[in-house]
Amino acid sequence: MTIVVLTIVIASTILINFLRKEEIKRVDILVTALKFQQEISPSLDLQELILTINASNNTIPFIVTDKNKEPILELGFYRNIPEDIIKNPKDLRSLMASMEKKYKPIELKIANGNKQFVYYDNSKLLNYLQYSPYLLGLFLLSYFLFSFWFFRTIKKTDEGYLWAGLAKETAHQIGTPLSSMIGWMEIMKLDDPESEGIHEIEKDIDRLKTISERFSKIGSVPELNDKDFNATIQENYDYLKTRISRKINFGLHLPNYTISVPHNKILMSWVIENLVKNAVDAMKGEGSLSISVIERNKNIIVEVQDTGSGMMKQQALNAFKPGYSTKKRGWGLGLSLARRVVQEYHNGDIRIAQTEVGKGTTFRITIKK
Repeated sequence: MTIVVLTIVIASTILINFLRKEEIKRVDILVTALKFQQEISPSLDLQELILTINASNNTIPFIVTDKNKEPILELGFYRNIPEDIIKNPKDLRSLMASMEKKYKPIELKIANGNKQFVYYDNSKLLNYLQYSPYLLGLFLLSYFLFSFWFFRTIKKTDEGYLWAGLAKETAHQIGTPLSSMIGWMEIMKLDDPESEGIHEIEKDIDRLKTISERFSKIGSVPELNDKDFNATIQENYDYLKTRISRKINFGLHLPNYTISVPHNKILMSWVIENLVKNAVDAMKGEGSLSISVIERNKNIIVEVQDTGSGMMKQQALNAFKPGYSTKKRGWGLGLSLARRVVQEYHNGDIRIAQTEVGKGTTFRITIKK
């Protein structure tokens, strides 16, 4: 397709140049005929030939002027110019100026040392054809842009199906041993229902249930039934605080009033957990980490800030791409799925607000109220 369009553009340009040269040749013949027409006593045969040449020109506009460049408005001294322009001196002058910009008037030497000037222009057909390369170029550009958009969309769709399928399969695989663990937990409770260890394991089993639900929701449209955004963040913080290194100064900053935002608690918790775990990895188990929730205009902003290793520019640009990871272990799915949850399911935005190598990174989630 691209080769065909390029061929048409080149062929059109060659054709236009050929037609222009042919019209210039016709103008030269017309000028020669005009010169012979004003010779003293031309023969009848010559007069007939001159009239035939003039009559054959039904496309190229021209007008003859005297030596002072005043138009000669006699029959045979102009052709293919609308009568309303001929009758309006101002419009006629404007047309002649336009002709002169395109082609230098041809000087016509006649009898008695006198001279005239012939103003001319392209035919309407040639003027229209001159725009065809630009139109074809515009078409070619549109074609390339559409092709780029189409293939990019297809690629993103394929990636989406791949990750969604992988997530659902993971949820299915987790479900089997999880059911078994729940059964064994009930048996252990019969021996010692108040055991602290059993309660902690029970919490982790509940967490595994949540993780399974998260994966099962990827690829389907989740319901945004939860309202209290502060409660979701607080619950996530409380769980994560007990499971990260005590060498990390982990803080939470929430507004002192309720923020009501429709969201899916399970998926939004997953996003926060992914960002926190990435921050912990970047700090190598030691540093400062904070989660802040801010209400700004009609948006709710969540910032996860760490004092970790930070990222280089190229790493920051690729951070949300599926399969990209700076770790030796990991599939590079966490941030990609987090972006999907925020952008596609919550109509929000997630990005790296600030990062500097050796100083840390700030991730920012923005959700409309």
